[in-house]
Amino acid sequence: MIDLLKSCRLCPRNCGVNRLEGEKGFCAAGYKVRVARAALHNWEEPCISGEVGSGTIFFSHCTLKCVFCQNYDISQCQFGKEISIERLGEIYLELQEKGALNINLVTPTHYVPQIIEALKIAKKEGLNIPIIYNSSGYEKVETIKLLKGYIDVYLPDMKYFNSKYSSKYSKAKDYFTFAKTSIDEMINQVGDVVFDEKGIIKKGVIIRHLMLPGLLFDSKKIIDYIYKSYGDKVYISIMNQYTPLGNVKEYQEINKFLNQKHYESLINYALELGVKKGFIQEEGTATESFIPMFNHEGV
Repeated sequence: MIDLLKSCRLCPRNCGVNRLEGEKGFCAAGYKVRVARAALHNWEEPCISGEVGSGTIFFSHCTLKCVFCQNYDISQCQFGKEISIERLGEIYLELQEKGALNINLVTPTHYVPQIIEALKIAKKEGLNIPIIYNSSGYEKVETIKLLKGYIDVYLPDMKYFNSKYSSKYSKAKDYFTFAKTSIDEMINQVGDVVFDEKGIIKKGVIIRHLMLPGLLFDSKKIIDYIYKSYGDKVYISIMNQYTPLGNVKEYQEINKFLNQKHYESLINYALELGVKKGFIQEEGTATESFIPMFNHEGV
């Protein structure tokens, strides 16, 4: 499994670099896993965080370069601490011991081989809570297939429909093509959404869409595609927490908060389509206070 890093093609970038020898591609990740935070997290969807919290591991680096990324310090500035595969397995178990409802792997794509090896170790030591793959959606089917049997819940984004936006804001012209095919595979693997008696998700797929300022039409195309393609097999999480940070000053069209009326219009559009299984956010979530503190906690 680790040999895949000799010519890394885990993501659609297909860089082909030898990460075992220190070469780095688009995401800038090396062989060792780099983690910025591993702690109980209460700001996911209610079925993920519950009252106790999700055992969330924030991995450094990313296969996208979103100009509006709220986790910019770790996704593009390489903040984080390098750890071994064995240590990652220990972190899984430590989060379980703290009462985490699940293990929530945030931005994991470029570390899939290491994540799987660490899961093998931890499961032998008693890891038994659901594993969540919390992804940008920019995935290759081949990589998602490697995860079969290891992931219980997939939590992918579907950020853009139109390639002009994915190219401009995330440097990924082919984003939608890869997102839709990888989500197909995710659903094939885990099937319909299942909750426990307390309403906590045990398996299935929740597709997230973060609405961006001025992109109401693109957002409608996304919701339309998700519902017409998957119906009630998935839950849709429509998010309004977009927060303009310093990196979007060069993009004045999105250097502002989301218009709440546009968000409400998108919700109404989803309801008119027939969407019943989903999550929405209250007004007031667009604030930097919801951005996690990256301080190597739990690493």
